Amino acid sequence: MGLRGRDFLSAADITAEEALALFEMAKYFKDCRRTRKEHEKPLSGKTVAVLFQKPSLRTRVTFELAVHELGGYPVVLTQAEVGLGQREAVKDVARNLDRWVDAIVARVFAHETLVEMAEWAEAPVINALSDLEHPCQALADLFTLWERWGDVRGHHLTFVGDGFNVAHSLMLLCAVLGTHCTVATPKGYEPKEAIVRKALELAQKSGAKIKVTNDPVEAVRNAEAVYTDVWTSMGQEAESEKRRRDFAGFQVNTELLRHAPSDVVVMHCLPAHRGEEITDEVLDAPFSLAWEQAENRLHAQKALLAEILGGE
Repeated sequence: MGLRGRDFLSAADITAEEALALFEMAKYFKDCRRTRKEHEKPLSGKTVAVLFQKPSLRTRVTFELAVHELGGYPVVLTQAEVGLGQREAVKDVARNLDRWVDAIVARVFAHETLVEMAEWAEAPVINALSDLEHPCQALADLFTLWERWGDVRGHHLTFVGDGFNVAHSLMLLCAVLGTHCTVATPKGYEPKEAIVRKALELAQKSGAKIKVTNDPVEAVRNAEAVYTDVWTSMGQEAESEKRRRDFAGFQVNTELLRHAPSDVVVMHCLPAHRGEEITDEVLDAPFSLAWEQAENRLHAQKALLAEILGGE
């Protein structure tokens, strides 16, 4: 793999071979953790800034643990401390951190913030979420399916909900890996055209089938995994009532899943707004992979950090 020193801003930044190698490494780290077996410390002597413009549970815990368990030192920074783009210009924050740390992990509102940080910092920048993509989530999600299926090529993932950052990264990584991906959204909430074009371009090489529809029932008919996310993301709270109306009929519930294959699994990146995009009955069902996805954030991110920062 050639990930050393590279930025990871988009799920399209890695090849299928690199993604599959990351899955193998993530499995190794997961097995070591579950059996309490010591593993290599490729981040020994290295420091990683973990910057949060937006708060998080899973991203904070999993990245901080990942750096620590790989032998590195995580420096966690909040927006209140840094004032990214407010108290201090993005490029100035990036240039300062670049003098102190070996990598920057950032969870931000605007994707342009990450692009600017990557432009001004020589240290690799990792996207821990932006308004355009959530590639670390997609990496953990496809790793979760790879564990279950043994191979993700030719399998079918359907996303039902808002064609926003999570849907974008899922489409792209599915297209990279040869996994068929259908995204079902209400009209006006489809994925960005540029993302769809990129996914279709990648799919030509991998053989994946990429589709966007406004019909959730049709979307789940051949789905082996049905994925959903919140209808109202952080920063969109003023639209919450309108979104509840617009997304009526797009809830992942037992009625929708009756139209899917009987062995379908359900996925959610969390946090969940129970009773909105997904029901308690489905989220807590034995066929829900939500908790495995959450755990796998740690292992997938350990693999990513080890490859980007590991070695001499």
